Amino acid sequence: MKVILQKDVPNLGDAGEVKDVAAGYARNYLIPRNFVIVAQAGSTRALEHQQQLMARQAAKRTKVMQGLAGELSALGSLDVTVRVGANGKMFGSVTPMVVAQALAAKGHAIDRRKVDLGERIRNPGTYNIKLRLAEKIHVPLTLNVIAEHDPEEEWAPIVEERARPGQEAEPSEAAAEKEADSE
Repeated sequence: MKVILQKDVPNLGDAGEVKDVAAGYARNYLIPRNFVIVAQAGSTRALEHQQQLMARQAAKRTKVMQGLAGELSALGSLDVTVRVGANGKMFGSVTPMVVAQALAAKGHAIDRRKVDLGERIRNPGTYNIKLRLAEKIHVPLTLNVIAEHDPEEEWAPIVEERARPGQEAEPSEAAAEKEADSE
């Protein structure tokens, strides 16, 4: 079935292109989500008009993205602070969402899907990442993952040291129950 893409569809094509897809894929997925329209004889004129509009919009979007790329490349590096345990292991990993939030904190709203980490980031350190702003506009950034120790794990050895030798440290709830029972 020949269809005209209304929006950019990953692994299929860009808006305005005419593609041949399976009929079931078009009827069950693409058409209900308004990603495509069926290519007919009358829709070719509409397609030409739409392609002209999209070309203008793409030119504007490219100009805006080039300006944003200049601002982001001037940024150079981005710092992200993550919690780590006593052994230096991170809790979780740095995801594209974390990078997008860090960029938003710096005043640059970027969609998380435009962040390319390249590899899973599970340890503190310095990583090279890429922001895919548009088709041919990629911005390399240096991501500094900074370790922040978990305060609960830092206090655990201190609490154990406070318990006197030969004496068990009682949790505060157990001590409160003993006092209530004795009264």
